[in-house]
Amino acid sequence: MANITELSVFVVEPSATQAQFIRTRLQKVGVLLCTIFNTGTEALAAMHENRPDVVFSSMHLPDMTGGDLVARMREEEWSSHIAFILVSSESNPRYLEPVRQSGSCALLGKPFTVEQLKKALVTALDYLNPDNNKEEIIDGMSLENIKVLLVDDSRSARIYIRRVLANLGIQHFTEAENGKEAVGIIDQHFFDLVVTDYNMPEMDGRELTEYIRTQSWQSTVPILMVSSESNQSRLAAVEQAGVSGVCDKPFESAMVKGLLQKMLRPSDD
Repeated sequence: MANITELSVFVVEPSATQAQFIRTRLQKVGVLLCTIFNTGTEALAAMHENRPDVVFSSMHLPDMTGGDLVARMREEEWSSHIAFILVSSESNPRYLEPVRQSGSCALLGKPFTVEQLKKALVTALDYLNPDNNKEEIIDGMSLENIKVLLVDDSRSARIYIRRVLANLGIQHFTEAENGKEAVGIIDQHFFDLVVTDYNMPEMDGRELTEYIRTQSWQSTVPILMVSSESNQSRLAAVEQAGVSGVCDKPFESAMVKGLLQKMLRPSDD
């Protein structure tokens, strides 16, 4: 199990000043091994030779964006064992959305404080390490027996979410690429939990939630919405449709753990 002092970190940052700033802050929180790269191409080549635990990347690189970098990483099977953290002041959804959908652990704004860096690294460690207390997450319920339907049109996002849930002790997953495919599955198989994205083709997360609550024989199954959606009216419609909990992309393992405790704990009735 990795801790902060044992982490191997790649920093992809074209500005020498910014790269040194990030390195110094990483050293302050205990990171001992930090390698700097100017371009995404250089970092990707190095990853094939020496796999890091965490990659910190700027958004705007000379040869690609941070979103391009994490997307190219996630094309490789081995990259699911690497935590990705974006370091950027970028606020344009055009650039941020691909990062959110590709399984990023955290978005760290520029400039950032040591405490914000620590929080991002804790999230990365949660992604990298299984939870030692996973058997105690819910009194009287073993998560290893829970059956989860995971619905997201992004393969990278499904891999990321699946790993986070597996680290909490969940072992049984069925995957669907959109709500329409999920409907066909949930009509035939029993699930203890549905985890779904909001924005999907064919049938989105709100429509899937409405179907489950009004037409499915599993109308009471807990539904966790994991989404980068920021439109409050849309989120309100999702909550009204009957989701059991909503969390953002990227999300913290501790937040998901708390939501699972609320959603899966048997009621007192």
